[in-house]
Amino acid sequence: MNLLVVDDHPMVRKGIMSMLSVEEEKFNVYESASIGEALEAIRRQAIDLVMLDLKLGNEDGMEIITNTKNINGDVKYLILSSYISEMDFMKGEALNVQGYMLKDAFAEDIIYAVKSVMRGKKYYDPSLMRYRRESSKEALNKSLTDREKEILLEVGRGYSNSYIAHKLFLSESTVKKHVSSILNKMNFNQRSEIIYYLNSVKTGGY
Repeated sequence: MNLLVVDDHPMVRKGIMSMLSVEEEKFNVYESASIGEALEAIRRQAIDLVMLDLKLGNEDGMEIITNTKNINGDVKYLILSSYISEMDFMKGEALNVQGYMLKDAFAEDIIYAVKSVMRGKKYYDPSLMRYRRESSKEALNKSLTDREKEILLEVGRGYSNSYIAHKLFLSESTVKKHVSSILNKMNFNQRSEIIYYLNSVKTGGY
């Protein structure tokens, strides 16, 4: 597995590289201090994951993501920065960033984030969950139809398809189709995940 650590502070780069070197899993770790160096490394090496600081001196680290789309579209990105604003987070989501981690995290948490992202999972630093909930709610507001939003809230209250059909004067098959559409749009597998989601974001209505 080839990793690239992009940070303009040498001590930070060396610290992360040292931390990863003691892992049982074999990591080939490269380092870059600027956008230019990072792009060159991605061109020359088969980089699997970029651990990216957002502030590279006067440069915006996000530019690496936008500039590597035509170089290697399979590269995964884990933002590892001292501070991640809501705007940074939203921009990262638009660029399909796979993970977000603050530098003050414990070493084992950073390693866990790296492994999670490499397994194809998203990773969010706990301090950023508010951003995630708000962005998820905004995305749902745009993607769900009015009827789906109505049924979503009923599912969130734990009601069955037959009860929802009776309450909303719909056929049970129609409700079932709407629930399937909601699960698909939310990337969930079962309705219990809807209940958990609504409880966690405390929507209170759409």
